[in-house]
Amino acid sequence: MVRNYWKARSWLLVLALSFLIFSPVVAQESLSSYFVKITDASKAVKNGDQSEAQKLLTEMASDFERVKDGNSEAGKVVKEKLSQSGEITEDKLTQLSSALLAFEKEQNPVDLDAEKEKLQAAGHDYNFVTNVDEIIEDKEIAIVVELIGRIEPAKTFITRALEAGKHVVSANKDLLAVHGSELLEVAQKHQVALYYEAAVAGGIPILRTLVNSLASDKVTKVLGVVNGTSNFMMTKMVEEGWTYEDALAEAQRLGYAESDPTNDVEGIDAAYKMVILSQFAFGMNIQFDQVGHKGISQITPQDVSVAQSLGYVIKLVGSIVETQSGIAAEVTPTFLPKQHPLAGVNDVMNAVYVESIGIGESMYYGPGAGQKPTATSVVADLVRIVRRLKEGTIGKAFNEYSRPLQLAKPEDVKNNYYFSIKAPDATGQILRLAEIFNAEGASFKQILQEDSDGQFASVVIITHQVNQTQFKNLVEKLDSEANFELLNTFKVLGE
Repeated sequence: MVRNYWKARSWLLVLALSFLIFSPVVAQESLSSYFVKITDASKAVKNGDQSEAQKLLTEMASDFERVKDGNSEAGKVVKEKLSQSGEITEDKLTQLSSALLAFEKEQNPVDLDAEKEKLQAAGHDYNFVTNVDEIIEDKEIAIVVELIGRIEPAKTFITRALEAGKHVVSANKDLLAVHGSELLEVAQKHQVALYYEAAVAGGIPILRTLVNSLASDKVTKVLGVVNGTSNFMMTKMVEEGWTYEDALAEAQRLGYAESDPTNDVEGIDAAYKMVILSQFAFGMNIQFDQVGHKGISQITPQDVSVAQSLGYVIKLVGSIVETQSGIAAEVTPTFLPKQHPLAGVNDVMNAVYVESIGIGESMYYGPGAGQKPTATSVVADLVRIVRRLKEGTIGKAFNEYSRPLQLAKPEDVKNNYYFSIKAPDATGQILRLAEIFNAEGASFKQILQEDSDGQFASVVIITHQVNQTQFKNLVEKLDSEANFELLNTFKVLGE
C-alpha cells in the first residue's frame, strides 16, 4: 500500500539509477582490483602512511602495463595519473578513479541516449538524466539515491548533493565504511539526512533494528554471515564436498562472484560491513584497517572434513565483541558448532546474530543482496526521510548512538583456535607440540591425527581459549619449527 505522503508534490524523489555509465564491466578485463587498491590507498593517506599509498600506486602502474588497450587515449590518462610524483592526496586518488572509469567507459561504450529511449519505450515515464549536474543544480529535487557503488565518483557525487542541501540514500558499503564519518559531518553541517540501511545485509533491516528495537539494550557481541558470495561457496564446500576452485567457478557462472572475486572471498566486503555494524551496535567509529580480515581461499577439503567430524561447520564470520578494555572486530573463517543458529545459514542468505544483556540471544535472517531486497531497504530509507520531513525532525542523524572509540587489548580478546599442522610421522612429535603450546599457556581441547603417508601426518589441534597475543606467539613458534608446517588456522566458536 502506498500511503498518501508519497503524493505530496513538494518532494521530488530522484533515483540515481540513470548513471548507466557505471554499469558492471563486461569488457575483456575487470578493473575491480584497481578500485580496491585505490580504497586501500585512501585509507593509507588518511592514516598518514604515504609509503603504503605509493606502494599501492606502483603496483597498479605495473599491473596496468599488462592491460589490453592500455595505450588507448583513456588508458594514457590512467598511466599519467599513476605516474604522478609527489605527495599522494585524496584529490589525486579521485582523479585516478575518474580516469579508470573513463577507461572502462571507453572499453565498454554505453549509448546513454539509446538506453534512455529504451527505458522510456518500455513504459518507464521518468525524467531521465545522464549528467549529475542536472540533479545537483535542480532546486526541486529533495532526495538523491546513489546506487553506483565504489568509492569514486560516488563520494564526490554524494558530497555535492549533501552540500546542495539534498538528502541522500545510499547502499554503498565500501564508501560508507571508509568515508562515512566525513560524509555524516557534511550531512550534519547542512542539516540533511544520509541513510544507508541497504549497505549491510540488504534484505535484513539490521541497522534500523539496532537503532530502534535494541536502543534500550546493551549489545555485547555481534556475529554475522554477511557476504552472500562466500557463503554460497562455503555451502557448496561443506555440504557437497566441492573444492574452493569449483565453488568459485560456479559462483562466477551464476553471477554471484565477479571475475575478480577478491572483495568477497578475502573478507574485505564483510569487513566493510562490520565497520558499519560497529557504529550502530556499539556506537564506536572503528576504521576499516582496524578490522582484521582473512578469507576462504585457503580452506581445503581436509579442513572441511575435520570440522564436520568434530561437530562443526565452517563459515566466513564477521565478529565484533566488547571486552573490558574495548571492542575487537574481525572477519575470519570460523568453526561454528552445528547447533549454532548461524551454522544453518546457507547459500546466498545472510544473518546477523546479536548477544545483548537484555534480550540475550537474537538473530536476524534474510537475503543479503539482490534487486528486490536492496530496493526494499532503499525505499524504506526514502519513506523514513519523507516522514521526518513532514515531522520537521530531518536534522537527526540516522544513528545517534556515539561513544569514544576504545580498541580491546590483545590479551582481552580470547577465542578457541583450530591448528592444522603437518608433522613427521615419528615418535615424540605430539609431545613436542604439547611443549610449544604449554609454553604459551595454551591447552588442548581436542586433538586428532589424520592418516599418515608413512613420512608425514596431519595433526589437528583445537585449543581451549587463548588470547590474541598467545595465538600470535603460537603461530610464530610453529612457523619457526623446522619439523612442522603450519597448514591452516581458524577461529573456533566455543566456550
